[in-house]
Amino acid sequence: METKGFLTPAEITESTIQTGMKKVALPIPKQILLGILAGVFIAFAAEGSNMAAFNLFAKPETYGLGKALAGALFGTGLMLVILAGGELFTGNTLISAGVFDGKIKIAEMLKNWFFVYFGNFIGSIFIAYLMVQSGLFSSSAGLLGGITIKIASYKVGLSFSSAFYLGLMCNWLVCLAVWMAYGAKDMLGKIFAIFFPIWLFVTSGFEHSVANMYYIPAGILAKSNPSWAAASHLSPQALAGLNWGTFVINNLVPVTLGNIVGGCVFVAGIYWLVYRKSATEKASLSSLTSHELEMNPGK
Repeated sequence: METKGFLTPAEITESTIQTGMKKVALPIPKQILLGILAGVFIAFAAEGSNMAAFNLFAKPETYGLGKALAGALFGTGLMLVILAGGELFTGNTLISAGVFDGKIKIAEMLKNWFFVYFGNFIGSIFIAYLMVQSGLFSSSAGLLGGITIKIASYKVGLSFSSAFYLGLMCNWLVCLAVWMAYGAKDMLGKIFAIFFPIWLFVTSGFEHSVANMYYIPAGILAKSNPSWAAASHLSPQALAGLNWGTFVINNLVPVTLGNIVGGCVFVAGIYWLVYRKSATEKASLSSLTSHELEMNPGK
């Protein structure tokens, strides 16, 4: 008898709902700790992809190639989250499928998002700090540090709408990667399911809130080093505009909102509508009819 090595989209929808129920049931300390691990994993992917591609980023004619190279490495972060174990805010927007299905309360989902997001932030900032302290930003006569600052400056310079839409498209792809990983039954299948959508999102230049918890703080911390700041070739005004306030207001808020819409609406929402909405309505109607019969046995 042939055993299928993957789940169908309808089966993935059910699996995603069941996974979401397990996630919201985790004790808060575990949500935070697993969130920290996921933040660390994504930050490792971010710094590693920058290390591989920073020389390509420095030249306009090789910038696209640099994005493709960075994207090929960045998927390692989500692989570690899914396979080694971690709680990632962007992937956890798929918990909304359970909310749509009536299996998870909105308050439970929001509580999970809050503590996981907090953990992701701690983990990402920790790696940004370690990178600055390690001295690796001095690579190539400080060019890595300069590119790190320049990337952060670009991100805080986005308009609210641009950051929102870039965040939306990002998490549409990230959640598709998680969605397909849920559907793969072996480790190799999960790796391939994750690799290509993540490669696509990074190459496209979309915005990921948790990745930006590394990219932008790393740039803010790096600009305090005069040689790295000089290697960025940014004006004093641009350097001054890269700070914790612009990080949160100009990037983290709109990107996070876009990530929520991308995951909740365009992945969890659409697949729930296609594969679960009618079944949920029938179950609700059946439950209501049974209740009416109990209240009115003479009907």
